[in-house]
This record gives sequence, structure tokens and C-alpha cells, in this order.
Amino acid sequence: MAMSLLRRSLLVVLVSVVVFAFAGIIATWAPDKPVEVLKVRWATAPSTFITVDGLQVHLRDEGPRNDPVPIVLLHGTSASLHTWEGWAQALRGQRRVIRMDLPGFALTGPNRENDYSTETYVRFVRAVVDQLGVQRFVLAGNSLGGQIAWATAAAMPERVERLILVDASGYPPESVTTPRSIPLGFRIAAMPWARPLMERTLPRGIVQASVRNVYGDPAKVTPELVDLYYDMALRTGNRAALGKRMDQGYTADVSQLKKITAPTLVLWGGQDRLVPTEFGPRYVRDIPKAKLVVFDDLGHVPQEEDPARTVAEVKRFLGL
Repeated sequence: MAMSLLRRSLLVVLVSVVVFAFAGIIATWAPDKPVEVLKVRWATAPSTFITVDGLQVHLRDEGPRNDPVPIVLLHGTSASLHTWEGWAQALRGQRRVIRMDLPGFALTGPNRENDYSTETYVRFVRAVVDQLGVQRFVLAGNSLGGQIAWATAAAMPERVERLILVDASGYPPESVTTPRSIPLGFRIAAMPWARPLMERTLPRGIVQASVRNVYGDPAKVTPELVDLYYDMALRTGNRAALGKRMDQGYTADVSQLKKITAPTLVLWGGQDRLVPTEFGPRYVRDIPKAKLVVFDDLGHVPQEEDPARTVAEVKRFLGL
């Protein structure tokens, strides 16, 4: 009798767990959103789409067309061209400012090769500026975008006139001596066994927690900002692409840094818990003409968290 009651109790517990798990999946069920649906809110003027190697690339190209050296801005993992809005507003009155959604993210979405290596991104940047008729340019990038930016500057020294790195990745993560805090969404994307579920469900709370994790002051994260990151994650194919991007890692060939000839401004958030501040001085050590500015209270995306203060340093660097 006692054994029968125990089995019955275990069965009840098992059924309850299954029911709650199923209810959780239903509550967080989040199918992909077609790009045409997302365009309505997130691709208003001056957004445009250009075809690059068969990919429809979301792009904003603002400011004077006679600018001989436009400014090109590259965002980081799971972000979008919107992360540069404050900088674009401050610069487009004097300079041509070009920003785009990188392949694998936001409204541009996955590339045909499902390849998100640094080398592939460098070829993509070259293809975009070639198509836009831009010969020389200032190149800025945040996080993964910073890694792509310095790799592009090393590969195309004759075309990158100045370089701006904002909390850039590239050095081996295992070389970090300070504790790191990886956003929850990135941690899940790095688990192959969790990806089938991740590609079909997405609790908004995970997105909110991830964005708050990369801000020095999480109170600055607004509901609209969470809406942006949430919708960009749901763009068709982006969640699968994020898993592939995680597989390819965030270590690049840092021996190429010494080839960079462009004067370089390295900006860093002192509260960055993802790519620690100790990487900033390494870039200054390894890039011949580099200068470091640290914002003690800002996090991993300082250009988004405090655009006015960070772009002021950019203006000084560019002589504006």
C-alpha cells in the first residue's frame, strides 16, 4: 500500500512538472516575425535597403553627400543600427554617417552561407562601402562591431582613415583576469541543446535582463528599448544565426593589430562586465597610434547609454 501511494505521488509530481513546463512554453511561445512586419516600426525614414551579395541590408545613410570621408558605424551582437542613433544625430549635420544592420542580426538577418566569421564580416563591409562608392572612411564599431572594425582597418589600411573602437572584442576570453558577466540570452544561445527551444520561445524577461546586463546603469533601459531588442531577436532566422555566431567565437587574429596605420580612438565603459576594461589598454599597446578614453560609470554599450558624452570624444578626435 505504501509503495502504491509513493508511486501515485511521484506520478502526480511528474504530471505537474510536465503541465507547468508545457504552460511555460505556451506562455513564452514566440514565432519568428517576417522582416516586412518589423519594417513598419523599425525601418521608417531614413531607412533604406540595398542588395549586397544577394542579401537585403538595412541601412541608414545620412548627412552631406559631398563628405569625402564618411563615418561608418558597426553595431555588436544582437544589436542594430539603432544603437548609433545618438551619434548619428550629433554628427550628420557635418558628416555623412552610414550605419547598417550586420548579417545575422536585426532587419538584415542571416546570410546565405550561415557564416558569421570575422573574415566574412570584413568582406561584407568592403562590399557595402564599394557599392556606396565610398573610397576612404572613418570606421567605428562596438563589441563584435569593434572587432570587425579593427580587422577591416588591418585588411584595408589604404581606405580606413581613422578608427574608433568601443568596448571591442577580439582578444581571447580566457585571457581575462577580471570576472565577466555574460547576458542570459547569450548564455542560452551558447548551449546547443537549448537552441531548438530558444528558436521557438523567447521570454521578454530574458531580453530585458540581457540588455540591463550591458548597461552601467540598468535603470536607463526603457520598455521601448527592450521592444527594439526583442523584435530584432525575433526577425526570421536571427535566433538560429545567433547560435552559429556563438559557435564561431569572439577571438580574432590580434597579431593583425600592429598593421593598423589609422589613428585610433579606443572608448570603454568602466562598468563593462562583458568585455572588461583591461582590454582597452591592450588595444592601445598593440595599435601603433591609439588613445584610450574610459567612462567610469558606463557599461558595454556606452554609445547607446550616453551618446552625448561619448560622441563628444569622437568630435574631438575628428576635429569637429
